[in-house]
Amino acid sequence: MHVLIVGCGYVGLELGRHLTPDHRVTGVRRSDRGLQAIADAGLEAVRADASNPSDLVALPDVDAVVYAASARGEASARETYVESLRTLIDHFDERRDPPSQFLYTSSTGVYSDHEGQWVDETTELRPTSERERILREAERIALERGSSIADRTVVRFGGIYGPGRSPVQRYLTGPVSPGYGNFVHRADAAGAVAHLLTETEDCAPIVNVVDDQPIDRPELARWIAERHDETPPAVVPLDDRDLADARAERLAANKRVANDRLHACGYDLRYPSVTAGIQDGLESD
Repeated sequence: MHVLIVGCGYVGLELGRHLTPDHRVTGVRRSDRGLQAIADAGLEAVRADASNPSDLVALPDVDAVVYAASARGEASARETYVESLRTLIDHFDERRDPPSQFLYTSSTGVYSDHEGQWVDETTELRPTSERERILREAERIALERGSSIADRTVVRFGGIYGPGRSPVQRYLTGPVSPGYGNFVHRADAAGAVAHLLTETEDCAPIVNVVDDQPIDRPELARWIAERHDETPPAVVPLDDRDLADARAERLAANKRVANDRLHACGYDLRYPSVTAGIQDGLESD
């Protein structure tokens, strides 16, 4: 199988490492630094901007496309998650030999606040912010736009952590606010996508990719502090903290995200909890 990873960054590079050498992998980035990271991972690299149709001509014919681009801010999010995604799908939809699979990496941020209750892939989406509306629109484009690509999948990642992105320092310094965090280690984010691309044909089109144990953020802070022999940080209500709008919005969306469908698809988590993933990182240091 030849897999094209558009937006081949933190998760995309790990996905490429999961897939090779059994499969051919081409990564797509815009910057020299990004292209060098792809080459350093042992993958083929192509420079292209997904928002520019003329750039997309340089992309090879492949069996599967993974769209894993990320963005910060509402303007950038709309361009990346909606407009560039639409442009990319339109391009491959018109090819003589289109890919048979398309996988879009979304976010559990698509779920709004549920006051700490459980949500799953069947939960009705009721966006309450522009960011949530963008995420919902992007998922609809990924699943419905065009007609040539038969197999479409949306994976909803929880908060991704791992090498170079440990949550430890943030939770040591605090403050933290009440509410559940839903996490996934980079190894499992990439591993689940690789599994969905290569190991199963019977999964539903939307799959939550999170670990088994949503955790209350103050509880996680106490656990981390204990292992570092530190005093736990202050617990401060979200309304009393001076946070950027986007971060405050993410923290306010309090929910526990279920991953039953991921398990039903046959994927076994390497790190079933964020504490297991952090502990492994501490022991590796």
